[in-house]
Amino acid sequence: MQQTIALAQSSPLFEGIDPGKMDVMLNCIGYHVKRYEKGESLALEEADIQQVGILLTGSVDMVKEDIWGNKTMLLRVGPGELFGESFACAVDSMSTVSFVAAEDCEALFLPFRRMMHTCSHTCEFHHRLIENMVTQLAEKNQSLMQKVEVISKKTLREKILAYLMLQVQKQGSKYIELPLSRVELADYLCADRSALTRELSKMREDGLIDYDRNTFRVL
Repeated sequence: MQQTIALAQSSPLFEGIDPGKMDVMLNCIGYHVKRYEKGESLALEEADIQQVGILLTGSVDMVKEDIWGNKTMLLRVGPGELFGESFACAVDSMSTVSFVAAEDCEALFLPFRRMMHTCSHTCEFHHRLIENMVTQLAEKNQSLMQKVEVISKKTLREKILAYLMLQVQKQGSKYIELPLSRVELADYLCADRSALTRELSKMREDGLIDYDRNTFRVL
């Protein structure tokens, strides 16, 4: 329990909540923790999402699969971040994406309805939890809008530059560490891996970028 609380406290969902009352809050709402291996599904498309997931360790990909079986990674979730909340709070809670472990991970699950409605004990943390949830929903929406902005570019080079500049803004430096492998980046950009590798080499030759493995510098 204490280890779970320590890991969960890094989540913005619990910002402003007294760490000493975390165990009371979690027990009031009800929770469970589950571990997953790399490649294992946390939730499949068309699943009924009634719980909000909080990633404690590892990383999870939000994946969309089309009718031909082609998969696209929409978003990667890291420790402290939420997943499934957009579906849990909707009138129709059926998921339109799958959540897949990008590496071994551990997640904390909370029932959405009990999170968002004050209990009979009128616990003080409920109101703050609701405020934090609204903020997290807004930030997730912004992340998905950024993804749309990147992949809406006409050429692969423009998509790469848009993605790199997004990372520059997030990391606050022209030297950036990409959180994705080449395969994952190609998936994120909806591009062929070989085409991505060729374009990165051309961009380095043209003096736009320099890189060593996953360390990039925008010139």
